[in-house]
Amino acid sequence: MDGPLIPILGQQSPGGWDGGPPPRITSVLIKPVSAVCNLDCAYCFYLDREADPYKELPGRRMTLETLERLVDAYLFYSYPDSVFAFQGGEPTLAGLAFFEKLVRLQMDRGRPGQNIGNSLQTNAILIDESWCDLFRSYNWLLGVSLDGPEDVHDLYRVNKSGRGTWRQVIKGVEILQKQRVEFNILCVLSQANVEQPRELYRFFRGLGIDNVQYIPLAEFQPDGSPMPFTITPAQYGRFLCETFELWWPDRRKFRIRFFDNAAEALAGLKPGSCTLHETCDSYVVIEYNGDVYPCDFFVESSWRLGNIMVDSFSEIARRRRRYEFARVKMIPRAECANCEWRSICRQGCPKFRHGPHRRFEDLDYFCEAYKMIYARCTEPLRREVEKLLGRRETAATLSPY
Repeated sequence: MDGPLIPILGQQSPGGWDGGPPPRITSVLIKPVSAVCNLDCAYCFYLDREADPYKELPGRRMTLETLERLVDAYLFYSYPDSVFAFQGGEPTLAGLAFFEKLVRLQMDRGRPGQNIGNSLQTNAILIDESWCDLFRSYNWLLGVSLDGPEDVHDLYRVNKSGRGTWRQVIKGVEILQKQRVEFNILCVLSQANVEQPRELYRFFRGLGIDNVQYIPLAEFQPDGSPMPFTITPAQYGRFLCETFELWWPDRRKFRIRFFDNAAEALAGLKPGSCTLHETCDSYVVIEYNGDVYPCDFFVESSWRLGNIMVDSFSEIARRRRRYEFARVKMIPRAECANCEWRSICRQGCPKFRHGPHRRFEDLDYFCEAYKMIYARCTEPLRREVEKLLGRRETAATLSPY
């Protein structure tokens, strides 16, 4: 059982909460088949996790009853702007009929003036024209996992038989392009590609891609040593700096999420990436059975917030455990307190603080990389933001809220 709800206004909790209203859940990350996937990627952080609450359950698929409860409860809670994001594992394994039912429920249960957005992260292997009809008709945004050219992608992203999947993914990309479905690319940076920023940039531009998110890979052994595919902070920093040089002349026609987020912070906006938020409380993860967690990297029994079949989103938002997770990002570090990039970086990501030695008190593993890229990109981005906004903002005055 979770602890009691955060106290009512004016009371002081043992955790130090000042009694203000709980931060709203602004989006939900839904895993309709949990971590089940049709691939067997070598670096997948879901594979063989001892902390996985569902590891003994081979069949994991959200029921229509759970889906209906999810849509009802979240549309009621999130009005007027409701954002549903689907991830896995591989969410398309839930089947096209599941997502067609989702859209019908959203249309039936949505209220006048309600804006509903859907997105889905996929390996694109099951994508065909029928899927594209759904995505195009209802303006879905897709993220497609693709790590670069064939020899790079196939080093780690393999199927259950150990065979590379690049050709299948490219076929899915071509179908999406032909069917005019909006999508971006999610590229995991591993030892297979982190030393190839120029090659990756040219590859994605050559495919006609105009939006890429680079995800740095950092997974660790129980003793804290990095796994073989994990990149070093210096590698990540060099990658970002060289990519920035390549991207800067193309910045009006090619988007890279890391630089978008930095620009948002410099403009005084709340960045799209939760990594740059002051606290970790913007979204929740909903597992196939309705269980709720505060972060996709911490789907563990100790962080379970409740279940949508019995708890409302208002109750879940007020769970003390959610507040406790939100503030792990704020655990002070002397290095961070005196860092010139603190108002942008916000002390990094709890996953990369916790990963090597299972301590939230540690520095973000990629701290060195952040210092390298912010030293290079901040002033050009600040000048660009000033041109667009017609006013000057300083990082010291920024607030994520």
